[in-house]
Amino acid sequence: MKSSEDLRARLRAIDHRGYPAYKDLKGQYDFGDYVLSIDHVQGDPFAAPSRLSVHVNGRRAGFPAEYYDSREKRITLQDHLTRLFGAQLARGSKKAGGSGKSGLLAASRCGQEVLERTACRVEAGNVVLRFEAGFPARGRTIDARELEKMLFDILPGCVLSSLYYRRISQERLRAAIELCEDQQYIRETLPELGLCAFIADGSILPRESGVSDRPMEGAVPFRSPESLRVTLTLPHRGQVSGMGIPKGITLFVGGGYHGKSTVLQALQNAVYNHIGGDGRELVIADASAWKLRSEDGRSICGTDISPFIRQLPGRKDTRHFSTEDASGSTSQAANLMESIEAGSRLLLIDEDTSATNFMIRDRLMQQVVAPEEEPIIPFIERVRSLYEDFGISSIIVAGSSGSYFHVADQIIQMKEYVPYDITKRAKKAAADFPVFSIPQGRFPEYSKKRCPRPNAALKKDDRLKLKAQGTSELSLNYDTVELRYLEQLRDSEQTMALAYLLKYMELSLMDGRRSMTDLSDLIEKQLDERGLESLFASGGAASSARAAAPAAREAAGGSLDVRSALARPRRQEILACVNRYRKLMV
Repeated sequence: MKSSEDLRARLRAIDHRGYPAYKDLKGQYDFGDYVLSIDHVQGDPFAAPSRLSVHVNGRRAGFPAEYYDSREKRITLQDHLTRLFGAQLARGSKKAGGSGKSGLLAASRCGQEVLERTACRVEAGNVVLRFEAGFPARGRTIDARELEKMLFDILPGCVLSSLYYRRISQERLRAAIELCEDQQYIRETLPELGLCAFIADGSILPRESGVSDRPMEGAVPFRSPESLRVTLTLPHRGQVSGMGIPKGITLFVGGGYHGKSTVLQALQNAVYNHIGGDGRELVIADASAWKLRSEDGRSICGTDISPFIRQLPGRKDTRHFSTEDASGSTSQAANLMESIEAGSRLLLIDEDTSATNFMIRDRLMQQVVAPEEEPIIPFIERVRSLYEDFGISSIIVAGSSGSYFHVADQIIQMKEYVPYDITKRAKKAAADFPVFSIPQGRFPEYSKKRCPRPNAALKKDDRLKLKAQGTSELSLNYDTVELRYLEQLRDSEQTMALAYLLKYMELSLMDGRRSMTDLSDLIEKQLDERGLESLFASGGAASSARAAAPAAREAAGGSLDVRSALARPRRQEILACVNRYRKLMV
């Protein structure tokens, strides 16, 4: 391994040369307290920034082993270090001038959720922190003196003040780890208590604005109805009370702007842990919860929607349904069946984003259009069997239809952001109205195995292009995958990770024999054991043997060119992305 002085000498040797000479810097350099790895050098000053990483030996870093002895705590520690390092880099960014992206220093920008990211990896106490740097230039001529300032004057201070236990606020880190343990305790306790979600008293659910995810100042703190109040004794906070939402069918009702959708939005984001001060730290939902909605125009490939859609015109097959342009009802049916395939145990539904004819059929419509002439079996007729046969609970927001009063187990009215249990009153009122739809018996048999075949054309292309646009879409070799309706995607880094995962699954896992469930199990196991970094071993299409333990290889001093800004999505979003890929072949 070369020394930092070797890097300094090389910088001075290439000063004022053409920009491509920066490529000679690639490699690892010992700075004493840490190793700097230049993993990828940008082609010119206007291209995507260079990728660098800092490697700190575990003994030097000094973080207590109990802070990374479980997956959840390790992710929290990584998140905390990424935030600290990113804040330090931001202070030094652009202090070196020049053309294009010259002088840029940036790490992942973390939001309110705690996500597993490639930006930071802690393994056996060793720390790898990845970031981007714009190598300085004047025009397209190297400005090595400015890069020397970035790497020798600015970067060391950022590393020393954020990646060493003795140099950071130990109290803040301990608070983050303890919050993680409390959140994990609630999530693990939910099934034991027969709950699918929990909202702690005092939680702040409304957000600052439609474009900000920070808590709203002056918002009404959440307060549980007495009938649904649950008290938990958390490992660190002690006794905490709040609303426990039982498994089964829960209905939220109330007037407009009274907080129904706000509760649902908090629950759909409660599949992730949140940072302290977010207001939703102790809002916890089943980790597999899925926001179910309609999605006009989505692509569907080989999904069995026959439990909800039958007898389509032209005798179109609904047991192996495919379309390039789904309707609201067929898309929602496919989304539901695919969520079962992905292992979701909780459905979150807002009538405002649902297809009305998928959710209900009123009595007058049933009288005018005979049941045998209607291809749609509404959700209200299947919601009970989904729970009783598969253990899949539903939380439904309704503002205009009382039909679900008949099938709901608990009914909660939101009034000025305060929940009230009105189950008895609503059930009594519903008794005076006839049932519009009769719940069906057992959930019908359906095709459970879809086996994607690989796209042979992709394997012939050595340079597949990947692109992501926020959380709304990605492209694989110019084929766009629409993701804008996957409301539980929280970070653009998750979208980019989905692009890499789709590519990896197409090139390495899809074989026409493995089912969607098999694929999700395989990719989850790989990500659990080796992280998103494994997608980059041997070019990202490696066999599991060749992709083994990249993080361990890095910790031992090896170099791995990993995209520095990826965040791990859930298996639900991974399969949802695959299902929306228009070149999917099943």
